[in-house]
Amino acid sequence: MKGIVLAGGTGSRLHPITKGISKQLVPLYDKPMVYYPISVLMLAQIRDILLITTLEDQHDFKKLLGDGSQYGINIEYVVQPSPDGLAQAFILGEEFIKDDSVAMVLGDNIFYGSNFINILKEAKSNAENKKASVFGYEVKDPQRFGIMELDENNNVISVEEKPEQPKSDYAITGLYFYDNSVVEKAKSLKPSKRNELEITDLNRIYLEENKLKACLLDSGFTWFDTGTPDSLLDASNMIRTIQKNRGSIISCLEQIAFKNGWLTIDELLDRAEALRKNEYGQYLFKKAEKAKTKKLEK
Repeated sequence: MKGIVLAGGTGSRLHPITKGISKQLVPLYDKPMVYYPISVLMLAQIRDILLITTLEDQHDFKKLLGDGSQYGINIEYVVQPSPDGLAQAFILGEEFIKDDSVAMVLGDNIFYGSNFINILKEAKSNAENKKASVFGYEVKDPQRFGIMELDENNNVISVEEKPEQPKSDYAITGLYFYDNSVVEKAKSLKPSKRNELEITDLNRIYLEENKLKACLLDSGFTWFDTGTPDSLLDASNMIRTIQKNRGSIISCLEQIAFKNGWLTIDELLDRAEALRKNEYGQYLFKKAEKAKTKKLEK
């Protein structure tokens, strides 16, 4: 399976912050925002990732992430000439996706909660069985979101964009898993009134084929769309609180890569050395030394 992080757009909701920097490069507590969506794909065991950016911002992403090898992954880049809708990502990524299934995560969406890896496995399994998966999160103000209506087996039976009278409280988050037919489906879409290729229209095609499944994020889960100053601050505060209380780092790409077997202990130590002057690097040292001790004890 391939992965896409959609990190284009103008970030207008965060102006003037994003007048000089991509939204996805803005700090979310102790890491650039883009680390968080990349970590979601890595948790799903996805190693080949396409980063879709604006032309102006691509250099900065490459400076930060390079080819991904320091995180045990492979990152490619493509420019989104203009923000023509989320579904456009699959057309831009056609050459990258080739014959594989694909997951896409929006660059400003933050996911944190228990059992996430198992939920991601379920979505991957759906894609392998020629189905699509959308991730549902219960919200108090469903009128503000794209909403999914479900049957008793978590099959999606309708999707609506910001409905006045919502049929459920489950918002559709910015994480999607599709089979390989998504490319041709995206090509078949007509621009909406906003002159965009809408992800909702893409999901409706799967819905009409009875191939749209819901993966629900329960009450112990947290999801943020960090596209506004308030949500950016709320997410940063949550991450700071959890990390300080638990002594761990959320969305630590090197740690995930090491757990996945994509980095060796020595490679983890090299990354720690490059970042040794801050808490992030010291955390990597701690994890590498712990793993080395465990290995010696065997």
